[in-house]
Amino acid sequence: MEKIETKKRKHSETENVAGNKCLSSIFKDFKLIKVLREDARHKLITLHGTMPIPERGVGDGSKTFENHDDHNDAVVILERNAFNTSSLVDNIRLTETLETLHNDIYSTHNVFNFKDIVNADIKATVICPATDKHIIKYSEHEPFIIHETQHLYNTVTLPCIQNSNLSLQWVYNILEKKKEADRIIVDDPDPDVGFVMVPDMKWDRKHMDALYAVAIVHKHGIKSIRDLRGEHLPLLENILKLGQTAIKEKFNVTSDKLRVYFHYQPSYYHLHVHFTHVKFDAPGSDVLRAHLIQEVMDNIAMDSEYYKNRTLSFVVRENDLLCQKYKDSGYFS
Repeated sequence: MEKIETKKRKHSETENVAGNKCLSSIFKDFKLIKVLREDARHKLITLHGTMPIPERGVGDGSKTFENHDDHNDAVVILERNAFNTSSLVDNIRLTETLETLHNDIYSTHNVFNFKDIVNADIKATVICPATDKHIIKYSEHEPFIIHETQHLYNTVTLPCIQNSNLSLQWVYNILEKKKEADRIIVDDPDPDVGFVMVPDMKWDRKHMDALYAVAIVHKHGIKSIRDLRGEHLPLLENILKLGQTAIKEKFNVTSDKLRVYFHYQPSYYHLHVHFTHVKFDAPGSDVLRAHLIQEVMDNIAMDSEYYKNRTLSFVVRENDLLCQKYKDSGYFS
């Protein structure tokens, strides 16, 4: 049944792409500054360059650009089987692109070889305009392990979070259904235990073994698992139950195939939960970042302030703002 549904979705998407005869390239004016990262294991490459800001709109065949003469910093993440970096920029200039998602500064695109507009060669994620923090985030840096005590959280980590100006507008766009409304998997509007679940940008929604969805809570003020208390158990129970049920109904993936967890540190400080297929080698699913939701629930059920008091370990990378703050505090001396 799953294979039949997958074939139907793929056939429908193929017809939609083939019927769009006005594809244009988002990369025609892209200028490379630096290759930020190459990842052979996950078959992706991350570039820092400049390009005009893409116009809002998804795949309407009439792509133009805002501020055409104003080249903005951009981070471009390309995924495929293999990359030849010496000819990469020339090759992507010859491609056609179809925007599949646009939310605030984030967008995703199917990238097509000029000889074949049906089968996408590359999946591209574009952040434009990109800030210095985005460029640092996607660059390759030396990693260090932090063992964060309650004192270190209060004196180093928390002030760093509070002073960070990374925008959460794209998160609020999802919660307010201003963006990605057609992609919503679960929408529970309850202000205390409700959440919105959407597919993660890493998942193409075709291959179930690579399933990746994110549940974002409506409740503001919960930055990470550090803020979770016993009073939040109904919220976590609701996310786990409704999330598993919806994924089973919509994608025929059962709960025993799902890895459900939090990141610490998270990539953005508004509480969210990751749902990934157990076969998928998801970024951040390792022991130094992932905290299974069931274990988190058990811990705060036993001790409401478990995550307020516990020492939590995580990885920071050189040039991360948080890493610099720990250096300034004398942590590494």
